[in-house]
Amino acid sequence: MLRIVNKFSIVAILFGASLFLSSCEDDDSTSEENMNQKSVVQIASDDDSFSILVEALTKADLVSTLEGEGPFTVFAPTNEAFENLFATLGVNGIDDLSAEALTPILLYHVVNTSAMSTDLANGYITSMSTFTPDNSGASIMVNVDDGVTLNGSSTVISADIEATNGFVHVIDEVILPPSIVDIASANPNFSILVEALAKADLVGALTEEGPFTVFAPTNAAFEALFNDLSVEGIEDISKETLTPILLYHVLGDNVTSSEVTSSMVSTLNTSAQLSIDVSDAGVMLDGNANVVTVDVQGTNGVIHAIDKVVLPQ
Repeated sequence: MLRIVNKFSIVAILFGASLFLSSCEDDDSTSEENMNQKSVVQIASDDDSFSILVEALTKADLVSTLEGEGPFTVFAPTNEAFENLFATLGVNGIDDLSAEALTPILLYHVVNTSAMSTDLANGYITSMSTFTPDNSGASIMVNVDDGVTLNGSSTVISADIEATNGFVHVIDEVILPPSIVDIASANPNFSILVEALAKADLVGALTEEGPFTVFAPTNAAFEALFNDLSVEGIEDISKETLTPILLYHVLGDNVTSSEVTSSMVSTLNTSAQLSIDVSDAGVMLDGNANVVTVDVQGTNGVIHAIDKVVLPQ
């Protein structure tokens, strides 16, 4: 009789232990499940290092937007990143920035798709900041050669934080919606163009409200021009020569690739019209320059990269 009681006791103990272990496993599973049940906003709200970001989202009335179904990819600046922005802007904090000023900046950190860091590639992605001439999203330049950087200066320091409605990537610098000059300045492939704009004293003009469309020659395009002119570089071309050439690459409107048609168009060089030919092969300017990248959208215009400098006739 005693043995029977002991057997039953052992069975009861084992059964109880099994229930306890099962309960612990369920708790762990529930805990893990709850971790994955947070929206991108909840992830930011639960981390003190994003307190300024959350404050900014609240002031700009974007919390409900980013708690939506999405999907979203959020490049989330840390508090330190915001503090550096405040110092640059000469303000004390979010209280000194209006909702109208914050909204385009915050939306510039959000992409309306779900992208892990491994989904990103060198090139441009479109943000949700639609404060542009045609209300399309301002472009963000991505480089993945050595980690992930945005616009040549902001680095992803923690990636692939999964949310119920997308992913969060932590960045160390607040990125600001760029003008077309900012876009060119951030891209090493346009460094000669930026040098030329500076020499021709056109940087200020192209940071104005616009809108503009810039057919932007790459560095390789300029190197070919230097070879044709038998010069070493921009320093060998006078401002008087450069200015009409550069203005010949700029239209006084925001013209995206879907709006380009075969035609003769007026440029900011009022003495010459640019020939545009659209075919199944692509878009060509003046019969010899190919458009190689399209629709890099800035706050005051759009850039299309070309592989040859076009010269006004």
